[in-house]
Amino acid sequence: MTVTRFAPSPNGSLHLGHAFSAIVAHDLAAQRGGRFLLRIENIDGARSRAELADEFREDLAWLGLAWREVAPQSARLESYSAAAETLREQGLLYPCTCTRAEIAAAATEAGPEGPVYPGTCKGRAGAGEGPVAWRLDVAAALERTGPLEWIDELAGPQAADPARLGPSRLGDVVLVRKAEPASYHLAATLDDAADGVTLVTRGRDLFAASHVHRLLQALLGLPVPTWHHHPLLLDESGIKLAKRRNSGEEGFGLADRRRAGEDGAALAAALRAHRFPAGISLGQGLHRTA
Repeated sequence: MTVTRFAPSPNGSLHLGHAFSAIVAHDLAAQRGGRFLLRIENIDGARSRAELADEFREDLAWLGLAWREVAPQSARLESYSAAAETLREQGLLYPCTCTRAEIAAAATEAGPEGPVYPGTCKGRAGAGEGPVAWRLDVAAALERTGPLEWIDELAGPQAADPARLGPSRLGDVVLVRKAEPASYHLAATLDDAADGVTLVTRGRDLFAASHVHRLLQALLGLPVPTWHHHPLLLDESGIKLAKRRNSGEEGFGLADRRRAGEDGAALAAALRAHRFPAGISLGQGLHRTA
């Protein structure tokens, strides 16, 4: 059975980009007689707001989507701790005390998540003083797993190599944050496995992250899904809609449209047909290279 999921974080209102992503996941499951899941990713510290999860449910229902809800991330903390401990025992995690400013000052290249961590703390003895994050030693992890592959429905087979991805390189990613129980990379990988997700649908901006997630699956003995990285919705400046840019509160927010009496089912039909509101366009999609 095809199982997809939509996994928003309750740290800001949903926008049209979220609606498009949820519809893609919902429809791919429906077309294949599968199941569409809703998972609330609520371990984002004080930024997670419980009332927004209720808002999300109202938004999805307003769009005409049906889903099965699974446990939120806040109920899965033990699994994150256990996985991190497994990786530490394998010698694949190392503590990092660097701040964002220090990383930005020392980095010599940029990746899809910002400055690529230059490995400042790798090889240091002990964790030092103060809070630490735990980073994955990607090179050591790849030595342990050997060659890996994953498949994107749109781009085809991919050789998983997060250590050498040019401008898409992520470096030694954080798996356990200083003030949070797990990073997106660790939590999402574990959650998808626990929920039986067989088709990971998300925006193409997370394509590089899937190389890391495939590596984690191999290290932790998790099942390997197929991926589907869909195009992103862009604003009039050609920049993707994003919560951090207040896209949920600038005329593109679902809750505001719903409360204003807009027809959610009609909006969903328009998004399916790639008919977008003024100022919104669909970004470039992924294509097979062979």
